[in-house]
Amino acid sequence: MFEKTIQIVKEAGEIFKEGYYKDKEIVLKGKKDLVTEYDIKVEEFLKEKLKPFNTNFIAEESIYNEKIHKTFIIDPIDGTTNYAHQVLHCAISVAYYENNREVFGIVYNPILNELFYAKKGEGAYLNGKKIEVSKNECFQRALIATGFPYSSAENEADLKWVISKLNKVLPRCQDIRRLGSAALDLCYVACGRYEGFYEINLKPWDVAAGKIIVQEAGGEVSNNFGESYNIFEDRCIVASNMKIHKNLISLLEG
Repeated sequence: MFEKTIQIVKEAGEIFKEGYYKDKEIVLKGKKDLVTEYDIKVEEFLKEKLKPFNTNFIAEESIYNEKIHKTFIIDPIDGTTNYAHQVLHCAISVAYYENNREVFGIVYNPILNELFYAKKGEGAYLNGKKIEVSKNECFQRALIATGFPYSSAENEADLKWVISKLNKVLPRCQDIRRLGSAALDLCYVACGRYEGFYEINLKPWDVAAGKIIVQEAGGEVSNNFGESYNIFEDRCIVASNMKIHKNLISLLEG
């Protein structure tokens, strides 16, 4: 199943690339959240091709189903705003879970031709080469990624949370990046480009694949209290190279 799913994701990447370079029909799902016709096309392709595996689906642009005995969790385009504006940081994210536990995850950026993947107990890879998290232990030299929730446009409490954490983290780390794709942010932690990443209000399809990729690359994933991160229940995800995790958690608690 794993190798076949990788091939299907690569095939979906051709649809992804086709739409990236075209004018797209864009619909707003919220004040800031948007969807393109290619989000729908990629998701429909993936679900059709993965259907023979006889699993459930949790996918961004279709019915939300939390029954995950055997389930694919799909984000057809993570970073849709980037995709709509032809910004390079966007990806397909597909994870497979059994009994609420991750089995494998795949994150593919067809524009940069970067395919990240990991299977439980077998390590994490980028384009066939094994990857590991950064070995940097110094928080002051750590590059940290984050994201801004769409809810910050309407929810003042969320906006205040974002600003307050930036005020705490930014002066104490090397710098902060905000590229607009949580799936890729997690993969960048996994391959050592970032030392850490945090964000609130993400959905299961944003993080399901990236979570296992970070863990299989030797990193740590938790909520902002340092507890095991639940993709369905926790408000905040924190991922790191493990070495700076306690420092980052100490700035994000509460």
